[in-house]
Amino acid sequence: MIKRIITDEIIDLLNFFPAVGIIGPRQCGKTTIAKEVASRLKKETIYIDLESLSDVNILTEPELFFKNNLDKCIILDEIQRKPELFTLLRSVIDFDKKPGRFIILGSASPIIMRDSSESLAGRIAYKELSPFNLVELQDEKELLNHWIYGAYPDCYLADNKKYSEVWRDNFITSYIERDLPLLGLNVMPALIRRFWIMLANNHSGILNASSYANALDISSPTVRKYLYFLENAFLINTLQPFYKNLNKRLVKSPKIYIRDSGILHYLRQILSFSELENNIAIGHSWEGYVIEQIKELLPKHIQMYYYRTQSGAECDVVLVKGEIVSAAIEIKYSSSPSVGKGLNISIEDLESENSFIITPFSDDYMIKKNIRVCKLYDFLQKYLPKIIQ
Repeated sequence: MIKRIITDEIIDLLNFFPAVGIIGPRQCGKTTIAKEVASRLKKETIYIDLESLSDVNILTEPELFFKNNLDKCIILDEIQRKPELFTLLRSVIDFDKKPGRFIILGSASPIIMRDSSESLAGRIAYKELSPFNLVELQDEKELLNHWIYGAYPDCYLADNKKYSEVWRDNFITSYIERDLPLLGLNVMPALIRRFWIMLANNHSGILNASSYANALDISSPTVRKYLYFLENAFLINTLQPFYKNLNKRLVKSPKIYIRDSGILHYLRQILSFSELENNIAIGHSWEGYVIEQIKELLPKHIQMYYYRTQSGAECDVVLVKGEIVSAAIEIKYSSSPSVGKGLNISIEDLESENSFIITPFSDDYMIKKNIRVCKLYDFLQKYLPKIIQ
């Protein structure tokens, strides 16, 4: 079993909060984590899957059930299927505010965050669980498989990579036909699939809502609505531009990334490393993969942006603490990267404390006085922990 980074954090939170919510995309390992945490608690636990009819029947009288099990930790899986439980959980928790009473799992952050903010504020702490991070694999030799096939446990661990293709196809279809409608995105499946594929083909590109609107024969506000649902279902990441020098003409639209590289490659029908290596998309794919690996490890007090001016100066990632730029990062699919004029200008504009060029497998060295070249695994293990302190 691959040890997940947030396991100990969840246990610590359960020692203080009556409820802890673990949110993240479907099939990322939330149930496995919850059961692992439960095995380490000093109390009996009850697991209820709200997608199982037999388990749902257990909650025919939910208030009575919760009050009859005050001394136990109750795991409620896929709670977005029963959002009406949030109001009840508030009164049940207030009846007995002991820590560690509930672990709530959900694949639908908009519903969870909306309802809990109305009814469970101050009673629950949330942790987002992503698919496997490269650091969790503890083996940099796994980078290529992790990058090509993606990080979802069942897909990554598949003995036969053909199974990973079937898994990804089923995952995409399930989200389009079941999960997104459950969130409230009631759109023809063919349309949202086409939109998702278009996003994959523009992966790491700057959003132009009107282009998508024209191609799909919908409005620009509708495009942004679709993006909202996809982002809050943990399927895409929008990276906002950073404004530090207001005197410069800056690009002000977000960049869009498919969060899981395996899903990205499947949507683009890139099924092996040899196919990716000969594809024009390889640089953009590597950029998105690196951004996702970094993003998953960032604490809440560190924000991630990109930087680009109208004159062409650009930096792929800007990590910001408060108003201070903690790191400026360029991402290169190269073993011997160079420092371009645009990066030099960006670093000067940003007044970055740390500057890096991240590659797949290069040596670790200072390419200039203030710019370090290193491979992704070393950055995540050695340098990022110092930056985010």
